[in-house]
This record gives sequence, structure tokens and C-alpha cells, in this order.
Amino acid sequence: MTKITFIDLKNNATSIDVENGGTVRRAAVSHGIKGIVAECGGNAICATCHVYVDEPWISKTGAVGDDENALLDMTAAVRRPNSRLCCQIRITSALDGMTLHLPDNQV
Repeated sequence: MTKITFIDLKNNATSIDVENGGTVRRAAVSHGIKGIVAECGGNAICATCHVYVDEPWISKTGAVGDDENALLDMTAAVRRPNSRLCCQIRITSALDGMTLHLPDNQV
């Protein structure tokens, strides 16, 4: 199991334990994380699963692909250097303890 923590705008933390192999988006939705809309079901076409990855974890989330990069330019919240679409982050044991911050809005 891998533990991932989501921090909302009020600085409330919600930690979830998830199986490796899936995506962070799927884990967030299945655990009812408010702030992850995920309208497209994880197909990288809507940018409503935008998160900010804490600095120590950025290099462990994998490279940003061309499609994700284009979508990050269209997010409802401000794109930052640590912005990612969580549908594109595969859960591995290397992410155990990762912290993600939720943006102020997704749509």
C-alpha cells in the first residue's frame, strides 16, 4: 500500500492508502477526495484532476507528456511548475508519503 495525502484550500489533510499500479486520480475519486472532479474518467482530455505536487515528489511522478503539458495550460486554476494531472500519475511504492495540494477550482 502507498499513502498519499491531499491538502485542500483550508489546509485540511486527507491521507489515503492505495494499491500500487492505478492512477492517483482513480484513487482520489474512489476515496471521495473533494476537489478532484475528473470529468473525463482519466483519459487526459479535461484537466479537472489538476493537483500541485510537493517539491520532493515531483521527480518521482514521471515525466509530463505532450498531451498533459497542453492540458495544464488550460486548467481552471493557475498552472505552476509543480502542476500535474493526477490521471497521469501512476501509483508506485516510490510515491509512498507523497503530498498533493488541491487547486482553488477545477472547472
